[in-house]
Amino acid sequence: MPEISADCDSQYKDLWYDTADGLRLYARDYPGPDGSALLPVLCMHGLTRNSADFAWIAAHLAKTRRVISVDQRGRGLSAYDSNPANYTPVTYVGDMFTLLDKLAIDRVLVIGTSMGGLMSMLMANMQPERFAAVVLNDIGPELDPVGLERIKNYVGKHPQIRTWDDAVAQTRQINEGAFPRYTDEEWLRFTQGLYREVEGVPVLAHDAAIAQAMLDADTNAVPPDLWPLFANMAAMPLLLVRGALSDLLAMDCVKKMQELSPGLQVVNVPERGHAPMLDEPLAVAAIDRFFAEVDPG
Repeated sequence: MPEISADCDSQYKDLWYDTADGLRLYARDYPGPDGSALLPVLCMHGLTRNSADFAWIAAHLAKTRRVISVDQRGRGLSAYDSNPANYTPVTYVGDMFTLLDKLAIDRVLVIGTSMGGLMSMLMANMQPERFAAVVLNDIGPELDPVGLERIKNYVGKHPQIRTWDDAVAQTRQINEGAFPRYTDEEWLRFTQGLYREVEGVPVLAHDAAIAQAMLDADTNAVPPDLWPLFANMAAMPLLLVRGALSDLLAMDCVKKMQELSPGLQVVNVPERGHAPMLDEPLAVAAIDRFFAEVDPG
């Protein structure tokens, strides 16, 4: 079993585990109620994000069930990889199966945001019996070139900043199209999830090298055709949460997903782009209802 540190807050425990290639990775473990018979939830974040993305929804779901929110290698508190070629969804998926095995979790519900949703598709194809249901957060088998180009323009290219005010301003400049009505308080909270303080200076909580493999057209960071993966999992209980302003998940893609998976549930979150934070009432209600249907306990 992974080591659980004694230093934790009232909501989650710090969970550390080792990967097959020797990296020390981190996850937040929200234990849920003692004796809960409900399936646990695995939360997987997007390209430059970390477990802090799920702070609200994880604490909410942990009222009834266990929730594991991860930091992929090179993000958050997880170790950085000395070989940037390992920063691919295929490697991350291997790390996730290592985590599930070490926690002796045989069956799980998944919430995957952006890259985490792509990982969900890979994992559900590799070990379908292990996944009871999947929530895809603003991601599908086809990536809109508009959003992909936007991501390429900022990943690994953040200018160095010295103060938290600068960090907030930079975060807002990159993401204001996705959260047009965020308040100053919300921008600060959002920024605090993306940075950590090192010797008084805010530093992005991810390895800049993650961009190298993800955005190199010569790598397999993103499989060229994800539709067969989605088709293989089309009969599985699926919920798609989409930001109504999303530039990465086009409605044409959503319609095709619904054709392949008639049971696919879809909720469009207003005034959100890529990707909803899953603290929006509409998204929360949809996830609660979906999990209650597929895992009533």
